[in-house]
Order: sequence, then C-alpha cells, then structure tokens
Amino acid sequence: MKPARLSPTDVLRVGAVGLRARRARVVLSALGIALGIATMVAVVGLSQSSKADLMSRLDRLGTNLLTAEQGKDIQGNAVPLPKNAVAMVERVGPVQHATATANVDARVRRSDVVPEEQSSGVTVQAARPDLLKALNARTNKGTWLNRANERLPVTVLGSVAAERLGITAPGEKIMLNDQYVAVVGILDPIELFPTLDRVAMIGFPAAERHFAFDGHPSTIFERSTDDSVEDVRDVLARTVSPGDEGSVKVSRPSDALAAKAATDKGLTTLMLGLGAVALLVGGVGVANTMVISVLERRTEIGLRRALGATKNAIRLQFLTESLLLSSLGGATGALLGAAATYGFALTQDWTPVVPPWSLTAGFAATLVIGMAAGLYPAIRASRLHPTVALNAT
Repeated sequence: MKPARLSPTDVLRVGAVGLRARRARVVLSALGIALGIATMVAVVGLSQSSKADLMSRLDRLGTNLLTAEQGKDIQGNAVPLPKNAVAMVERVGPVQHATATANVDARVRRSDVVPEEQSSGVTVQAARPDLLKALNARTNKGTWLNRANERLPVTVLGSVAAERLGITAPGEKIMLNDQYVAVVGILDPIELFPTLDRVAMIGFPAAERHFAFDGHPSTIFERSTDDSVEDVRDVLARTVSPGDEGSVKVSRPSDALAAKAATDKGLTTLMLGLGAVALLVGGVGVANTMVISVLERRTEIGLRRALGATKNAIRLQFLTESLLLSSLGGATGALLGAAATYGFALTQDWTPVVPPWSLTAGFAATLVIGMAAGLYPAIRASRLHPTVALNAT
C-alpha cells in the first residue's frame, strides 16, 4: 500500500502549527528578514522618488539653457567677452532667447558703519531685464529690474545675499562702494545658476553710470529648442568670440543637477549592499531557528514517522515552516519599506515612488532565503530514525 500524501492545504496547516507554538522566536527570526527587505525596498523607493523629483525639476527648469563665460589667457588674466556678444548669439537660428550678466567692481556693505574691509560675501553684477525669463527665475518680494529702473541706483538681491545683508523686504538700502542704493526686490533661489543667489544685481546702464562699468558681459545665457541644444553648444564659443573661441567656457547648468542623480547611485548601491547583509543575517537567523526547532521536536518527528509519515513528508513540513517564516518577514519588510518611502518622500515634498518590481524582487528574495535556510534542517529532520527520535525524550 502506498503511503498517503499530504495535500498542499495539509502541508501549510502542519507547517503553521510549528510556528504558532513558538511565536516569540518566530517574531525575532522574522525581524531580521523584515529589516533586510525593508531597507532594500526603502532604498530603491527613495532613490526612485528622488530621481522622479529631479526629473520633474529639470522639466520645469528646462534642459535647453547654455552659458558662455569669459575665460582666461595663458597669463591667467580674464578675457572679456565682446560687448555685442548677446546680439551675435541671437543671430544663431535655433536660439530662442539670449541675455547676459557682468561682473561689477563694487564692494557691498549693509551701511556706512560697516568697515570697508569687512566682506559680506556678496558680489555685484550687472543684469539685463530679461534675465529672469531666460533662467525661469522669480522674485520672492518686490520687483525685478525693468526699463524704468535699470538706469537708477537700485538693486535686486539674490536669496542668499539678502540673508547675509539682513534685508527682509524691499525699500531698505545697502551700500555699493560709497553710494547708497535702494533694494527693490529679492529673488527666489535660482536652481539652475545658484551663484546668482549670492549677488546684488543692478542694471547695465546704472553700472556704467555709477560704477565705471566698461560694458563687457561676463556670462551669456542662451536658450534654444530642445532638439538643437547640442548643435548650438558646438558653435556658441566661436559665435561669442570669433577667432578666440578657446577663451570662452561653454557649459550646460542642468548637467550639474543630472550629475547629482549619478552621484546618488553610489549611495544607493551602498545602501542596497547593507540591506543584502541584513537579509543574509536574517537568513542565518531563520536557519538557526529551524535547526533548534528540529532538535526540540525530535519526539514529534519520531511519533510522526512511527505513524507512517515518510521522509519526504517530514522534509516538506520543515521546509514549509522555513518558507512561511521567511515570507512573514518578507511581507512585513515590504510593507515597512513602502511606508518608510512614502513617509520620507512626503516630508521632502517628493512624489512617492515605490517600483512594483522592488516589492516583487524583495519577496522573491525572502523565498530564496527561506528555501536555503530551511533545506539543511529539513533534511536533518527527515533523517532522524523513529526509534532514536522517540528515545530522545
């Protein structure tokens, strides 16, 4: 007569009985698996959420902005850009918009009681009224430079410059060299060109009239159609400075933000490695629990064998227990990882992203760990002779 076979339902029921009898140990063993899976899911989720936020910012700011800055000659002296550089760039077919800023030699102080030698860390630049449009920037308070005030001794402060000078609202005055100028606006942070956050900006005509500015721009900002950015990049330097293109530095500000995403990959890989280590430790814990379970339950194993249970049934019972234990930890870890991702992403004003593959892969990893951890204890249990097992009491 062939031995009776356990149905899948019976296998699950028998496997679950062993776990219910040792709940505290089960919880502690499953915790290791849960922490490993939670770490891996959270790392992937936060990495994807951060990347999605970065891509959203890039879409909003635009990746079609190029800058051309003055370089230096072999003696290390700055090579000024031509005064008509903006007009020359605007003649390039795909260019949609071009504007400029320029360095102005002026000291910035909060008032005349501040010693001249004390630096505020704020520089002065001349700017054109169309600069904000080119940079997709906005004023936080007050107004920007326009045709009506660009000739007057007024300034617009970057966000960091306003903080360093203690300016909280338009209408206050600061000193450029020995002249008071009125603050008419404060900008929001400029993500694509953060160096402008530490600048006090005045109009080109005002810089020439009040601060002996020579009219040469320092940086050209250019926007073109998305599909022609690289073509414009190839000709921008020689367009700005024909015959001396080597003295012009062309860059793409959005590349810095994209590089940040690439840098984050290294940290993501490290954290995934830590999660894998935690998962391995959890697997060792499961294996240890199952080995101890076999030792403690030799009488049960002997009784089942004496009543007709086959070696295969015993192996299947303990392998099922190991898989259930790992699955419990994996499911808990996946939920914890997803919850951690959503919670942290919302605090950072990101759109939470938990890739379904990370949950699937995490749970699949727990099944592999459970199979590997339970295989040896299951084989050991099946090899116990009924007589030896019953006499072990």
